[in-house]
Amino acid sequence: MNNIVVGLGEVKISNNPNDILVAYGLGSCLGIAMYDPVTHVAGMVHAVLPSCDDTTEINEACSKYVCCGLEVLLQKMLHAGALRTRIVIRMAGGANMLASTTFSDVMNIGFRNIESSRRKLSEMKFKIAGEEVGGNIGRTVRFYVADGRMAIRMMGGKERDV
Repeated sequence: MNNIVVGLGEVKISNNPNDILVAYGLGSCLGIAMYDPVTHVAGMVHAVLPSCDDTTEINEACSKYVCCGLEVLLQKMLHAGALRTRIVIRMAGGANMLASTTFSDVMNIGFRNIESSRRKLSEMKFKIAGEEVGGNIGRTVRFYVADGRMAIRMMGGKERDV
């Protein structure tokens, strides 16, 4: 198996069944994966922030934002042979790493990332097949290209599927 690291603000795609897309140490960030079960094209975005402004040009440089990152991921998936109607979505992350009752939702980037992703995916007419989001503990996410399985490992815990 070959780990392909999806770093902060990156989008990675693969159709090699030996590849695993990995986003390490997701805190407030989201790891959002797309998968076409027929072509076995898989992709993941490691989104850092909820949204960019409406004038931002959609390109790989804006992939750190949920809104743009999902657009870039979808474009790459389609270019690699995925069919939009077959794409399955899974996501994880969005923890509140500044867990405190004194912080408002404005400071809770994890919550804002989750809400932004749900809104954008709904606009794109996608449903989320599986997710593990929120809380206040970081996660590492592995997305298996061979079968579209997303596995999560929380700090100090065992790996489990979403």
